[in-house]
Amino acid sequence: MLEIQNLTRRFGGLLAVSDVTTRVEPGCINAIIGPNGAGKTTFFNLISGMYRPSSGAIRLNGDDVTGLRADQMAQRGVARTFQATALFDQASVLDNLIVGHRLRTRSGLFDALLRTRRFHAEESMCRDKARDALDFVGLGHIEERPAGGITQEERKRVAIALALATGPSLLLLDEPAGGINPEETDGLAELIRKIAKNGITVCLVEHKMNMIMKLADKIMVLDHGEKIAEGTPAEIRANQAVIDAYLGSEHADVH
Repeated sequence: MLEIQNLTRRFGGLLAVSDVTTRVEPGCINAIIGPNGAGKTTFFNLISGMYRPSSGAIRLNGDDVTGLRADQMAQRGVARTFQATALFDQASVLDNLIVGHRLRTRSGLFDALLRTRRFHAEESMCRDKARDALDFVGLGHIEERPAGGITQEERKRVAIALALATGPSLLLLDEPAGGINPEETDGLAELIRKIAKNGITVCLVEHKMNMIMKLADKIMVLDHGEKIAEGTPAEIRANQAVIDAYLGSEHADVH
C-alpha cells in the first residue's frame, strides 16, 4: 500500500530521519517503535504530508505522492491522529466529528451562505457519517456531551473516530494509548484490531511494548533516525540490536 524509499529529513544540521526504506503492508497492523528522539513522529509527519522530505520517495497505491500536502494526502485516504488530542472542547462530541467528513464534501461558501440543497444534503450526510464513526468506536452514547467533559480514554477514541470520518484507507495512529491505564489500553487494542478487520490498514507509533507485541503484524524499529530492524514481533524480540537500543533484556521475552 505504502512504499517508502530512502526517506530522509534534515532540520539544519540535524538528521531526523535517515535513508529509511520500508513498506506499510495493506490490511495489516504495522508498528513503529524506538527510543524517544528516534524519529518516529517525524517519519509520520513525512508520510502524512505535514513535512516535505529532504530526499527519498513515497508511493501510495503505486502513485508517487512525495511532497504532497497533508490535505492532499487526506484526500487520497491517509488519516492520522496525534499524540496530543486536540478537540473543540465547547462543541459536542458529534459536532467535532462532523468536521472530519467535510473533507469528502463539495459545498463551498456560496452553498453555505445561500443554504442550498447541496449544502443541506451534505450536512445531513456528514452528520450520519459522524454518527457511524462514533458508534464504531463505541461512543455513540456521548454524542451530545461537550468534548471538554469526556475522559482521556474517550478523547483517544474520539480522535480515532474523527480520523475514520474522513473515510481513510490508511490510518496513522501516533501513540494512541498514551496516558491511559492498562484496562483502557486493552480496549483500545481491540478497537485497532476491529479497524484492521474492517479493511483499513493501520500504522501506529507506540511505546507500550506489551500492547505492540500482541497487536502488530509487522514492526519497524528506528534509532537516531535510522531503521535498525524490521520484522514480526517474535523477530524483533530476538534482535540483539533492538534489545540493546530500546527494549532491554527485560522485554526480550515479552509474549
